[in-house]
Amino acid sequence: MTKPATATATLTTFIDMLAAAGLQNHSMLCVGLDPEPAKFPTPLKGDASKIYDFCAAIVDATADLVMAFKPQIAYFAAHRAEEQLERLIAHIKRTAPQVPVILDAKRGDIGATSEQYAIEAFERYGADAVTLSPFMGFDSVAPYLKYHGKGAFLLCRTSNPGGGDLQNQRLASVDGTPLLYEYIAQLAQGPWNLNGQLGLVVGATYPAEIERVRALAPTLPLLIPGVGAQGGDAQATVKAGWRPGAPIVVNSSRAILYASSGDDFAAAARREALRTRDLLETARL
Repeated sequence: MTKPATATATLTTFIDMLAAAGLQNHSMLCVGLDPEPAKFPTPLKGDASKIYDFCAAIVDATADLVMAFKPQIAYFAAHRAEEQLERLIAHIKRTAPQVPVILDAKRGDIGATSEQYAIEAFERYGADAVTLSPFMGFDSVAPYLKYHGKGAFLLCRTSNPGGGDLQNQRLASVDGTPLLYEYIAQLAQGPWNLNGQLGLVVGATYPAEIERVRALAPTLPLLIPGVGAQGGDAQATVKAGWRPGAPIVVNSSRAILYASSGDDFAAAARREALRTRDLLETARL
């Protein structure tokens, strides 16, 4: 089993991979791999044993258009398809080694348990980065940071309707009385970011909050879900979050995965990915 890399090891870091993929593919687009067999095209529809085949076809069709791929682990685990997820990430590493893989797991637990989750993400699956919940504090994040060169995106201001229930609460006992999501951004930009490995998750449905997070975390990569089927505005997202040297990773899942229900699903996914990538790039000009 692979051991965590040491601080002195020479590696290509997740941040380096992200920048290189964005430059090579002229892209800020991340394709989310959220397989739902009930939505698969004929003849794959309803067959959970074909999750790998479906996702690998999407990867092959879009690998030269994206900045990252983001498999969501629950969509695999719900169908007992963890082995297919391992195969899929290995396929990405083999056929598109320049494109980093963000494992969307949203883990958050005590340190000892987080050590096991870190093994799962980085050793079992071979992901380059993982999404985490920071709610339990720094000791729940620290085990992932032992894997030098790997990345971790902390949930900050999420795109779901109930995200503001906690994230928009004001912290009266902290200097400046920031909102909770603002405080998370400050921690990630500052004392928690020991090795330059952290990024933040900010939903595309809240461009004003993206802009606020960017002001508080001017150098961190932002993973921005919600463009496409969730209704986030691509141009507003880029204007709020992108800055030179401060990357944004804009995720689209369903709009690309299920662009067609026919045999041309991979070609249709490519067309939609190309359209979204170009829309994002135009907004940066």
